[in-house]
Amino acid sequence: MDWIDKLERRWGRYGIPNLVNALMIGQLAVGLFILIVDWRVSLYLGLTRYEVLHGQIWRLVTFLFQPIWLGGFLGILNLVFYFWIGNALTRVWGDFRMTLFLALGMLGAWVSCFLTGGATASAIFLSMLFAYTWLWPDQGVLLFGIIPFKMKYLGWFELAVWAWNFITASNMTRLSMILGLAGFLAFFGREVFDWCRDTVTGYKRRRDWENRNRR
Repeated sequence: MDWIDKLERRWGRYGIPNLVNALMIGQLAVGLFILIVDWRVSLYLGLTRYEVLHGQIWRLVTFLFQPIWLGGFLGILNLVFYFWIGNALTRVWGDFRMTLFLALGMLGAWVSCFLTGGATASAIFLSMLFAYTWLWPDQGVLLFGIIPFKMKYLGWFELAVWAWNFITASNMTRLSMILGLAGFLAFFGREVFDWCRDTVTGYKRRRDWENRNRR
């Protein structure tokens, strides 16, 4: 990530402190407002090309605060989960890299919005999960706060769901799904590519060795 190092040396002072905390608190506050005061406020948060081009430019930011946790107790656990992994990433990366990671995700969502007509923040949160899983695959967590499991299993499951949706989606939706992962791809794309290449190469070598020894 040499290019990120260069950016950090030059612009590191512009990292936003406690950005993940602000995002999660905003999610909680907006969700409570929707549940208690007026559900219609959610209609003015989403990122859609038509509304943005007609002057509702606040949607370029407010789409991040569309609640991902509405849906009872499990929804709250989901919010707490992203609060946890987001702060873990911030502690390792620092404020600037976390800000850059989320900004790239936002940029991907904006491009997706103007190309396809709309976008959500779901891929940005998925990027955070993928990033955490890539860095700490054997980290133990509790599913639903009860069942112990390792992050890599959740990562593989989410990747399988993403891949299935990608295969069955239209071309424009596929583009949107890729752009939404801009943060993860920018930070880890090269590492993931190298890992895939080495895994395939290693498999071929083992297969060739086994074939030679069967003769």
